[in-house]
Amino acid sequence: MDFESLYSDRSKGMKASEIRELLKISQLPGVISFAGGLPNPKAFPVSIIKEISSELLEENGATILQYGQTEGLTELRELLAERLQKDGIEADMDNILITVGSQEGLDITGKIFLNKDDVVLLGLPSYLGGINAFRAYRSKLEGIPLDDEGMAVGLLEEKILELEREGKKIKIIYVIPTFQNPAGVVMPESRRRKLVEIAREHDLMIVEDDPYSKLRFDGDPVKPIKAFDENVIYMATFSKILSPGFRLAFIAAPKDVIRKMAIAKQSIDLCSPTITQFIAYEIIKRGLLDEHIPRIAEMYKKKRDIMINAMEEYFPDGCKWTRPNGGMFLWVRLPENVSTMEMFDDALRKKVAYVHGKAFHVDGSGTNTMRLNFSNPSDEEIKKGIKRLGEVIEERI
Repeated sequence: MDFESLYSDRSKGMKASEIRELLKISQLPGVISFAGGLPNPKAFPVSIIKEISSELLEENGATILQYGQTEGLTELRELLAERLQKDGIEADMDNILITVGSQEGLDITGKIFLNKDDVVLLGLPSYLGGINAFRAYRSKLEGIPLDDEGMAVGLLEEKILELEREGKKIKIIYVIPTFQNPAGVVMPESRRRKLVEIAREHDLMIVEDDPYSKLRFDGDPVKPIKAFDENVIYMATFSKILSPGFRLAFIAAPKDVIRKMAIAKQSIDLCSPTITQFIAYEIIKRGLLDEHIPRIAEMYKKKRDIMINAMEEYFPDGCKWTRPNGGMFLWVRLPENVSTMEMFDDALRKKVAYVHGKAFHVDGSGTNTMRLNFSNPSDEEIKKGIKRLGEVIEERI
């Protein structure tokens, strides 16, 4: 059968995630990978999950193995609303939708808001999962450069005015304001407030993706953008602070939006897994998650420092990198004439892998940049891998 002739127009615009494809390569024997956005397996609270799972199955197995509500477990949504209030976000249970990872949240957002050629504004660079989710709905993606404080809101406003003059329909501003993926930068409160002002003035929706804010090593927390505007669509996940295998995340949004999202979710997967929602609820309720998160942050801070120290020792002159106060990634900029895309095969021959920066740029720029993950490799692998990568860069230069 000629399946090609049967594919939908939307599917023809879909692209494989470059990171997922690179992960296949980087998992070859002997390769030290800085490519994936993987939490460290030692950060998974295996004994806690095992104990709580056993209790739940013993006491309430029939319920936790059954289908659940599309919106999610009532008790978990109530608990999440309480926790959001501590971060300055006004929410109750009806403002919360439980999703199968934040990626589903991004997909649902695109599904209910984006028509063909609608414009999404996002960072240069920006999270590849967000790029792919919005691109799948045939939207136009326009990049706004980042600086050390996140998306440059002055340039954002200029781009909005330019697009409005051209008659373009702008719908969404997509941001990862805290420990941005891939750049690792944090948007300060003043800029968050300005972003809200711009969105209100131009009647645009902000989608705030927040996977990393709890993984803070240094400095003081910054309120979520949603704390300054209840209309923001806010997303957070348990993948980085509990277990990615749970595939558990949530959206906080206005109630009308949550109702529309729940309808969209029904056609995707009916409901998120009930068993993982019950386990997560018990872990949070008992205070075990709040005890566990500082242990992850301590581990990752050490790994960040090991990576930076190794880069200072082994990377040649002309290389620059961020020093994030949290999260899981370093962002590296090499001399302008070095293409990290072309250099990848050289690195692979040296048994080290990364993600080239062009993958995160919707305008095709970033050819001399790359993202390095420090959370997943062992301490010794970080030292060895950075030494190998330094040699590759030196040869390229």
